[in-house]
Amino acid sequence: MGAKVKGAGSSKIEIEGVKKLRDVSYNIMPDRIEAGTFLCLAAINHSNLIINNIDEAHIVPIIDKLEETGCKLNVKKSQIEINSPRKLKAVDIKTMPYPGFPTDMQSIFATMLTTAKGTAVVVENIFENRYKYTQELIRMGAKISIEGRTAVIKGVRKLYGTTVRATDLRGGASLVVAASIAKGTTRIENIEYILRGYEKFEQKLINIGVNIKYEQNIKNT
Repeated sequence: MGAKVKGAGSSKIEIEGVKKLRDVSYNIMPDRIEAGTFLCLAAINHSNLIINNIDEAHIVPIIDKLEETGCKLNVKKSQIEINSPRKLKAVDIKTMPYPGFPTDMQSIFATMLTTAKGTAVVVENIFENRYKYTQELIRMGAKISIEGRTAVIKGVRKLYGTTVRATDLRGGASLVVAASIAKGTTRIENIEYILRGYEKFEQKLINIGVNIKYEQNIKNT
């Protein structure tokens, strides 16, 4: 566009103003966290799902870890198909800066591991206090213990529906993933966190068979 910008990849960006910018055509990159969310949703439900408009290069760590759990993934150009086994295997994850395992997938992937066979260890290396969602999962029957930046998850057979509260965007999305397999009804409060990060989330979930309803008339839901 004609801008004078330097410092990409460093901690300092310098911009020198110009008189005019040129028109350009630009395609916004696919949302790798939304893609990862739906992959984990399919995995925890032991189902098959095809996701369009993805960039495989952006989700390689997610694909690798899903394959470790026993899922089979088939990537074709901008499409990915996941086939989940009847029982997932527990795997360990460590969040890292890109291109490592994304911190924004930590809560969602950890939720998927709550019903996996075995014990999983999750280490959060990017942000502090990013395990608030685990208290809500524990209320649903998950077995999770936290020590500093590490979460230990022991797989259980079932999660159970109850009223839970989203404390942040990805933690809230993880509760939706948990609710999709929980026995009974789950009510998630504070969903404004979730809605700011996923476009038409409710409708996309309905399209793949999730029994979900947005209750606009209830305060904080």
